[in-house]
Amino acid sequence: MSNFLPSVQSFLKGSAATAAGLSTVGVGLLLFGQNWLIYPSAFPPGSRTEVPLPTQFGLPFEDLELVTSDDIKIRCYLMLQRRDVDPIDNSGNTTREDADEEFASFRPTVIMFHGNGGNMGHRIPLAKVFYTKMRCNVLMVSYRGYGHSEGSPSEKGIRIDAQTALDYVTSNPTLNRTPIVLYGQSIGGAVSIDLASRNPSIIRALILENTFLSLPRLVPSALPPLAPFAFLCHQKWDSASKIPLIPPTTPILMLSGARDEVVPKQHMFELWKLVRAREGERKENRRAEEGVKEEEMEEEVQDVRTGGGSRFVNFPQGTHNDTCVQQGYWMIVAEFVARLGRSSGEAA
Repeated sequence: MSNFLPSVQSFLKGSAATAAGLSTVGVGLLLFGQNWLIYPSAFPPGSRTEVPLPTQFGLPFEDLELVTSDDIKIRCYLMLQRRDVDPIDNSGNTTREDADEEFASFRPTVIMFHGNGGNMGHRIPLAKVFYTKMRCNVLMVSYRGYGHSEGSPSEKGIRIDAQTALDYVTSNPTLNRTPIVLYGQSIGGAVSIDLASRNPSIIRALILENTFLSLPRLVPSALPPLAPFAFLCHQKWDSASKIPLIPPTTPILMLSGARDEVVPKQHMFELWKLVRAREGERKENRRAEEGVKEEEMEEEVQDVRTGGGSRFVNFPQGTHNDTCVQQGYWMIVAEFVARLGRSSGEAA
């Protein structure tokens, strides 16, 4: 689920291939070692110690250490917007820092939740697009057990980490007035959906890339022989049950790679149906009334919008790890973010 890790399927198969019995070892891994499989924070090698810095990419930042409610220290990168030119103030009372903070307070704030491999430093090039092209404030979150953050990753723990990051933004005097956008790739999409479902009045919008309905529902495609044992997966990340809890006024941009080899594209299609149902949307494709099979219609879905501002975009050549570099991806994201600013009356 990251650009720096083999697919879940190949990883699971590789582990099982060294065992005497695929089913026996696989079930054992599902039951006892699934956290290790789901959150491989040490891959690629060096990911726990070598975390790139935003300054290596020409970005100003603050290295934050946040303490969670269960007393775990997690690391984050905060990039606050700045004005390009020093403001001229004849009164002499306005400093560059004051002007920068005022400007930042009118820009959207993007909280980034990464995939399950590597660390937040590996995603700085994506943060740079948000920061330099869209002029967003950016908060990059390192889950517990990842990079330089303390602890061990788990669904319960990462949910706390995400809430800690959001609480920081809402309590920050510069950021607490900004529209908050969650950006999540793969398992980061599940983290975003969960956080938005628990904070329905705070999150302005979500941007989700190649995420899944739930982890148990991903097991059959990741390792078909273990499908009967999917119930043993105690790390749920059940996004399907949480999408309906997100208010219909919260627009969601869904970016799907049609050639995703890790998360079957049907997961994104099914989540999209839930997004539309949440907004009270009904199928408008007249071919549905003509008896065309649903899976055939899915093949034709490329770019669909709802009246509530949500949007589904399918990238025909996108795989799990390279959808974010497909042609048009960032133009679509930029348009989505810009529409948020216009609809909320924010300064351009």
